[in-house]
Amino acid sequence: MIDTRPLSEVTQEAIDVLLREIGVVNTVRFLNQFTGGFGNYTEERQLLFGELTLDEIIAGIEQDRVDDQASKS
Repeated sequence: MIDTRPLSEVTQEAIDVLLREIGVVNTVRFLNQFTGGFGNYTEERQLLFGELTLDEIIAGIEQDRVDDQASKS
């Protein structure tokens, strides 16, 4: 017979193993890769870039780099 414990119990045991084996920092890094994030990427992308073409976006990035270098001189 298969042991079917509550998922919360299995999750806690898995976190305990990770903490013991790879430490706090790496456990957090590992768990963060599974978070779904938040917000609406499509909506935010439209607000940021609107009707800009890829070429226009790239040109803007390149100009920002030039401006940053000029301001550091």
